[in-house]
Amino acid sequence: MRIWHYLLIPYLPNAQLKAMRYELGDMIKQYPNIKNGLVKYANNYSIDALYKYFTMVLQEFDKRKINHNEKYDHEIFEIVEKKKVNSIIVVFYNEHNDRYLRQCLFNLQEKADRGIIAKEDWQIIEMAFEIFLK
Repeated sequence: MRIWHYLLIPYLPNAQLKAMRYELGDMIKQYPNIKNGLVKYANNYSIDALYKYFTMVLQEFDKRKINHNEKYDHEIFEIVEKKKVNSIIVVFYNEHNDRYLRQCLFNLQEKADRGIIAKEDWQIIEMAFEIFLK
């Protein structure tokens, strides 16, 4: 599991965006003892940051008119409420720097090369982030 660079959210193929939503929800449920070993730095995120990222993903769902399980989302919102999350603050992630953006882009390019994501989806990403791919 990868927490994609936040700038990629509007460009992620639907499958990656949907997977991100559930992974973030699971991290919020487990917080502060995130056991998802594939995201090594996940415990470095504050609950505020995870929730802000989750809401950014949901906003993209709404933009794309992707149906989602509102019961699941409500469950996450209830957990966040109990943990007294400050969703107002804008959080920038230390890990989400230019280097990490390049890593994510190359990961997506590999997925396109292997046919995991559509070439058309990759071309949109490639055009939007061409400066980082040089």
